[in-house]
Amino acid sequence: MAKKTRTETDSMGEVQVSDDVYWGAQTQRSLLHFSIGSPDRDRIPIQVIHGLGLLKKAAAKANCELGALDETRSAWIIEAADEVIAGKLDDQFPLRIWQTGSGTQTNMNVNEVISNRAIEIAGGVLGSKDPVHPNDHVNCSQSSNDTFPTAMYVASAGLLKKEMLPAVRKLRNALDQKSRDFEKIVKIGRTHLQDAVPLTLGQEFSGYVAQLDAAIDLAENVLPGLYQLAIGGTAVGTGLNTPKGFAERCAALIAEETEMAFESAANKFSVLAAHDAMAAVSSALRVLAGALMKIANDVRWAGSGPRSGLGELKLPANEPGSSIMPGKVNPTQCEAMTMVAVQVMGNDVAIGVAASQGNFELNVFKPVMAANLLHSISLIEGTCKSFTEFLVEGLEVDRERIEYLVERSLMLVTALSPHIGYDKAAAIAHKAQEDGTTLKEACVELGFLDAKEFDKLVQPEKMAHPHR
Repeated sequence: MAKKTRTETDSMGEVQVSDDVYWGAQTQRSLLHFSIGSPDRDRIPIQVIHGLGLLKKAAAKANCELGALDETRSAWIIEAADEVIAGKLDDQFPLRIWQTGSGTQTNMNVNEVISNRAIEIAGGVLGSKDPVHPNDHVNCSQSSNDTFPTAMYVASAGLLKKEMLPAVRKLRNALDQKSRDFEKIVKIGRTHLQDAVPLTLGQEFSGYVAQLDAAIDLAENVLPGLYQLAIGGTAVGTGLNTPKGFAERCAALIAEETEMAFESAANKFSVLAAHDAMAAVSSALRVLAGALMKIANDVRWAGSGPRSGLGELKLPANEPGSSIMPGKVNPTQCEAMTMVAVQVMGNDVAIGVAASQGNFELNVFKPVMAANLLHSISLIEGTCKSFTEFLVEGLEVDRERIEYLVERSLMLVTALSPHIGYDKAAAIAHKAQEDGTTLKEACVELGFLDAKEFDKLVQPEKMAHPHR
């Protein structure tokens, strides 16, 4: 049985639209012309849609206050926009990332949905554009060129500040606690994946904490760039067709609604034609991804084994690791985190290239930038939460293994260099390695020091804290 349809119109004519949806002609045309990729994976991020809903609500309020929209229509638009913000109409936004680079189709998708839902609230006929028109009323004082970048900034800033950064801080704090727990455990350091001089496991973990502190600071430093909103610039940044004060009032209303420091960008030309703020945030996420990659790799190397690897750390056994090898457990949280890091780095490349593609008064790579940045933020949030809960909090140490490796390490000989010289110390290391003996045995046999002198000079604990 054929679906019931209604006739929707736009400036190019009539289009038949399923009667069970709120969108209109322009959305329907976009579904036909831009059926690219997966309808789920390649859909415009829902956070952008919610951001547009918030913007349409703020615009309706500002327009009403400034005399550009009557109170009745404003109230209908606000009620419909609230439903968009709340996620009640999420299924009404089917468009893909791969569309016009300004995001016009998505802006019109939101305009049409809010218009028809407002018409329904008012008791009118869907598709009639009466009493609420998608362009004249919902899009009043706006252009896709300023609405879409505003929504992608609002969405990205909100997700980063309210979701991702708290997750990263929680991971940072969990690692800091482990650093304190491990502060007295002396282990062998490694450089070039080869034995080096001792340090404590706590010192090693403190490095991870410092990396995350620096990455958090960097993200917080670039975040204010996303607070500079394009709304009110309309088509090319001049503010054509807006009442005086609209840009500032709209930004203030968004700031009030989100409890974030959004403001009207001082120069609208830059925030329409270039998106350096998006590139800067993505770059900060790339740095964070690098830190997460290092941390995850170190942990899985240190936990390798259980009998043929380094085996210094005991990673939580969360699930079976192999479909063929019984009893095998793998460092899955580390592997997930490193894959996230790779994806974030790839997303950054796309964002960086897209951000460079502003031509004259408009950058037309906005949807791909928004999708990739939101993807990176979401992935980092998720992996930090998972890594904290299912790995760091249950992480344990194999003290016996660590002590054994310290005792067998050749690089303890470094403590002898100031006393017997580099060449003699190197001779001890080479002999111990060749003979399969301890450093002490080699040193005594070579006649450089007696056993008591060796023990006095070679103390791993003191080597880890040489200035205490």
